[in-house]
Amino acid sequence: MATKKLDAIIFGATGFTGKYTVLEAVSVLKGLQWGIAGRNQEKLQSVLREMGAKSKTDLSQTPIVIADVNNEASLLEMAKRCRIVVNTAGPYRFFGEKVVKACLEAGTHHVDVSGEPQYMETMQLRYNDLAKERGVYVISACGFDSIPADMGVTFLEKNFDGVVNSVENFVHMGVKGGTKGTGAAALNTGTWESAIHAIANRSESVAIRRKLFPERLPKFQPDLKARAPLSRAAEVDNKVILPFPETDRSVVMRSQRFLYEQEKKRPIQMQAYMTYPSWFAASVVVLFASVIGILAKFSFGRQLLIKYPGVFSGGMASREGPSEARMERSFFRMTMKGTGWPKSEQLAESTDQYSSPPTKTLTVRITGPNPGYGSTCVALLSTAKTILNENDKMPGTGGVLSPGAAFRGTSLITELEKHEHGIKFEIVANK
Repeated sequence: MATKKLDAIIFGATGFTGKYTVLEAVSVLKGLQWGIAGRNQEKLQSVLREMGAKSKTDLSQTPIVIADVNNEASLLEMAKRCRIVVNTAGPYRFFGEKVVKACLEAGTHHVDVSGEPQYMETMQLRYNDLAKERGVYVISACGFDSIPADMGVTFLEKNFDGVVNSVENFVHMGVKGGTKGTGAAALNTGTWESAIHAIANRSESVAIRRKLFPERLPKFQPDLKARAPLSRAAEVDNKVILPFPETDRSVVMRSQRFLYEQEKKRPIQMQAYMTYPSWFAASVVVLFASVIGILAKFSFGRQLLIKYPGVFSGGMASREGPSEARMERSFFRMTMKGTGWPKSEQLAESTDQYSSPPTKTLTVRITGPNPGYGSTCVALLSTAKTILNENDKMPGTGGVLSPGAAFRGTSLITELEKHEHGIKFEIVANK
């Protein structure tokens, strides 16, 4: 007898991100039929026991599917058993493509939490046409920090009441009541390794983008200039800022390009920054980042970085990942300032150039708990649920898309706001 198709399968469920995705699935996927997949039956059972105890829910009847990235037939079997694969098995650079291929073959949707621009853009380059043809949505960057950033830009634009020229995003990461007694680790090594490979292969991005986007987007004025590193930003109580790693911007830019190409919408320019309490704190980050940047370029340097994560991240990354206490108390806050023109000054064509400087600003705030593994898992599952329930509100028949392009017309933001570890979007100041 054929087994009934599941709505969703969480693949890589025994990894750090996978485990916490199982925990959040208890509430986010309520009412849906979901299962978990990975290589090892015993480990998968133990995740169900551990997360069942944590959520005070009996998960012992949750379907288990054995699938291994090194066995393509097993991946295809898994993809055929569900409507969407929620893929938490990174680094996606090494393991992502095989799962995407299996999903395309099976006609199954795919979401993941990759923050690796090279992987995301390569998937779009190779499989966008096939995904449209197969009626499949393949969406990466469905966690922190891209969901709050990309959907934040969507939220800001929806509430702007005019035309947005540019957005500056200031990201603050904190731990309520300080980090005392919670351990220093904020990342597990899987997340750390993905970041190292993304840094090492940064130069690939240029070549991929040339193929993916042969035509350059038109230049819109005024041009949003990047702020100087280690300067202070009045928008966030004069905190010291550093440029935020590339992921967010590359994801937002893919969404903006999609909307320009599909709807001739004027693309929004964006810059993102991390905020730090003091010049000293920011300088320490610069120091670590420079060392990582240099070492990641060489194979032996990468081996060192991966072997001693604690040393090179100043204790931020560890094999065990962050402690429960640390996760429960950590949070993120994005302050996004949009600048543009009011509706009264709207031009005939959205792609026309303004002759007057922007006169209107809108600031929004996006906040959430435990960015690495709490709101990330809620965001990932919420995107999966949205694809299952609202694909009639999504563009075209499918495709390899960024979240802002895929979910702009859906109620994803409302879904994200519903959950305990969800993400809140609010308007702070409208001038």
